[in-house]
Amino acid sequence: MAVCIAVIAKENYPLYIRSTPTEDELKFHYMVHTSLDVVDEKISAMGKALVDQRELYLGLLYPTEDYKVYGYVTNSKVKFVMVVDSSNTALRDNEICSMFRKLHNSYTDVMCNPFYNPGDRIQSRAFDNMVTSMMIQVC
Repeated sequence: MAVCIAVIAKENYPLYIRSTPTEDELKFHYMVHTSLDVVDEKISAMGKALVDQRELYLGLLYPTEDYKVYGYVTNSKVKFVMVVDSSNTALRDNEICSMFRKLHNSYTDVMCNPFYNPGDRIQSRAFDNMVTSMMIQVC
């Protein structure tokens, strides 16, 4: 089950963070921000290959006892981070990749909104509903 989904700007500040159990919200914020170091390492390790590469899915960033943290980066260096419950063993890597693609498509729709200022927090109801449906769908 996806317990936290975050969209992080190029400058590493959160554009959107949503977590399911609100009592652990601070813990998920910490996990998202610590995963940014791993994302930066993977991006720098890829170097120019990332520009040529069409697949932007970074895969498993790091596992903990209770959760697994996955990452995805767009061409504009916006990062998507998803925290998934480790007890859900039925969730495959390709399913997580398709969830990131769906998230990326929805993020693109937000960016295409003429009333959205790039760099502001995402407050779109459609984006929020899509994230909520993704979190419920995985359960």
